[in-house]
Amino acid sequence: MPVESELRITALVLAAGSSRRLGQPKQLLEYRGATLLDATVSAVLGFGFAQTLVTLGGAAPEVRETVDLSAVQIVDSLHHTDGCSSSIVSALDAVAEDADGFFLFLGDQPEVPQVAVDALLEAAASSEIAVVDYANGTGHPFWFSRAVFGPLSELHGDKAVWKLLESGRFTTTHVSVDEDVPLDVDTWEDYERLLAALG
Repeated sequence: MPVESELRITALVLAAGSSRRLGQPKQLLEYRGATLLDATVSAVLGFGFAQTLVTLGGAAPEVRETVDLSAVQIVDSLHHTDGCSSSIVSALDAVAEDADGFFLFLGDQPEVPQVAVDALLEAAASSEIAVVDYANGTGHPFWFSRAVFGPLSELHGDKAVWKLLESGRFTTTHVSVDEDVPLDVDTWEDYERLLAALG
């Protein structure tokens, strides 16, 4: 269901990882009759954001050839091996000039619930940063307003976003959702859990 808001919001999907722990490109793992990244992109497009960006890095040629990215704008993350924050930095200039901010999604997390997006959207209008508190922990998507783009552009490393969230420098809203953190895929065990959850 498309989002409804007076804000103009970009969706940023991080899909530039090298899948070191998995041993093969997780973007291309089979899922729901296509690939894991196909499923994530389809879900994010279904939320109806004004713009959708997808960062590519690891296995980019294979991903471009295999995944349907025709409805999104691709951002090449040239320094993706430096951690996910480098992908965010790479994408900031591609965010539409009239966007109020962006929702940050993970490319290996295809089952983000609509209720999480709706709750985050409600908080976005009055927050510099907003995050989702699921029943078993905090997780994506995150909201970053344009006011935070400067500090985001200075991030380095794999956990830098979390450090920014925990820094206390910005007004951060936590929205509660009565569902578990959506499964993502870093290992084969994660992938098996995700497939098992499909039934």
